[in-house]
Amino acid sequence: MITHIQGKLVEKNPTDIVIDCNGVGYLLNISLHTYSQIPDQEHLKLYTYLLVREDAHTLYGFSSLSEREIFRLLISVSGVGASTARTMLSSLSPQQVKEGIAHGDVALIQSIKGIGAKTAARVILDLKDKVLKVYDIDEVSVNKSNTNKDEALSALEVLGFTKKQSERVIDKLLSQQPDANVETLIKDALKNL
Repeated sequence: MITHIQGKLVEKNPTDIVIDCNGVGYLLNISLHTYSQIPDQEHLKLYTYLLVREDAHTLYGFSSLSEREIFRLLISVSGVGASTARTMLSSLSPQQVKEGIAHGDVALIQSIKGIGAKTAARVILDLKDKVLKVYDIDEVSVNKSNTNKDEALSALEVLGFTKKQSERVIDKLLSQQPDANVETLIKDALKNL
């Protein structure tokens, strides 16, 4: 119903903010991630999610559409309420939550306060396919901080190959030769594409 609120920042706390929109002050519950993204300027726009229950109508605010989408996915899981989802987005960045779910990292999800082993497993089970599909994350990924991989992927994209197809081939090559240099990766990848 309310998709975003734009107005003057009146009050800013780590758990909530108040935005004055044409004389009406809206209280938005936020995560620590959103809190850290909010600039200390007067004019502000936050994406929102309105949670309607029998006893309350609660607005949640997000600095990005991506964070709001992760929140929506999280609260769709049985046993994960809005406050648990907000805690998850306060403990981890939306990107970390996405990657944790996509890679089935139960330990990462369980490291969040209030999430047990069963809930972590349920979150991953329920959301893994959705996250992989929506965010186009490849399930099998090798060493994310590999600059050789990034350079090789960039070169293959320039040559006209799709990123996803190139990434699969590069990951396969890196699993066989983890210390391969950029030139070797590109040459071997061209043979397999």
